Amino acid sequence: MSATTGSAQLRSRAARPSSAPTLAFDDLLDDRATRVIVCCGSGGVGKTTSTAALALRAAERGRRVAVMTIDPARRLAQSLGLQELDNSPRAVVGVGSDGGSLDAMMLDMKRTFDEVVQAHATPEKAEQILANPFYIALSSSFAGTQEYMAMEKLWQLHAERGPDGAPRWDLIVVDTPPSRSALDFLDAPERLGSFLDGRFIRLLLAPAKVGGRAYFKVVSKSMGVARGALARILGTQLLDDVQTLVSALDTMFGGFRERAEHTYALLQQPGTAFVVVASPERDAMREAGYFVERLRADAMPLAGVVVNRMVVTPLPQLEAAEAERLAERLAEQLADAGEDAGRDSADAVSGDEARSLLPGLLALHADAARTAVRHREAARRFADRHPGVPLVEVPLAAVDVHDVAGLRTIGAALAGVASDVEA
Repeated sequence: MSATTGSAQLRSRAARPSSAPTLAFDDLLDDRATRVIVCCGSGGVGKTTSTAALALRAAERGRRVAVMTIDPARRLAQSLGLQELDNSPRAVVGVGSDGGSLDAMMLDMKRTFDEVVQAHATPEKAEQILANPFYIALSSSFAGTQEYMAMEKLWQLHAERGPDGAPRWDLIVVDTPPSRSALDFLDAPERLGSFLDGRFIRLLLAPAKVGGRAYFKVVSKSMGVARGALARILGTQLLDDVQTLVSALDTMFGGFRERAEHTYALLQQPGTAFVVVASPERDAMREAGYFVERLRADAMPLAGVVVNRMVVTPLPQLEAAEAERLAERLAEQLADAGEDAGRDSADAVSGDEARSLLPGLLALHADAARTAVRHREAARRFADRHPGVPLVEVPLAAVDVHDVAGLRTIGAALAGVASDVEA
């Protein structure tokens, strides 16, 4: 593929692989049928920033947006003009047009779990559950809890209504938890069902559900044997805490499962759009490919892929090898002409200064050009392996995003709008 592109294209994004259709974000954001956008990908690829930038752009195009992030970085809250983000959506002041608005929140998995317990249990039962030591550990750090609570919070946001009875938000943008095992976010309902149907849970609930004196004696005897074995593994106190919690949660298990299944069904509807975010490095692109295949296998609506942090050179037609040759020739010529330049004019740039600037700049360009070629090649290979998947390439930002203007610039780059980027 030729490295030469038009100047307008250079300002907005790197050369798009010819085999990949463009991911048209503005069309997606303007489509009122789009109700949920889920940004997924591995950690460290700019997913949270991309999520916030898309939410901001949607609000400024007239959508009522709620953005849910998982990243606890304080920098993101500050970039939205907020002191902090917590588990309740907060309005971002001064954002939105034509009826648009933006509310932002950061998932707190323990608070979300607490809210579920308080909403679906009596006050006495809720107090018992919230004080249970095993519940405290489960809701704070248990593997998979964050993914399930992200699903729970998404359902809460989707179900929330305004004073007029209409949905409070017409677009929800979700930043999923970064995961090395791909789409744990999607696996949460299945894992929850497997957990609730598991033999361990049935064993703990059995004493409360048996009937008949003879049957109770048989079950009690077998339970005593099983409990003794579990106590040796878990410890008596931990087993007591687990059994107490499971018994208290028993009446709520159906609600957990039902909401998880409803949320999973919501994610499969045409009004949902999944966006996979990756960086143009081999491992990140390989994982993005896995995400794409998994979404297809689960019949999830894929909008496309963002290839983030692409290196773009200001002179793409100047290849790395040619830049190095030019740097060497300039160094030689400037060495010969340096004395004459110094004698001819006091205002002339000295040979020493020129040698320290031009060849060095050309060498930097050569390094950047090689990286740009590698990034374009990574994107091209991805497009060849996943034909028909829409793609957008976003240039590497010169500075970290620290305010709304920075998010606005990223949003424009995602949409491929050169004029917004220049602003």
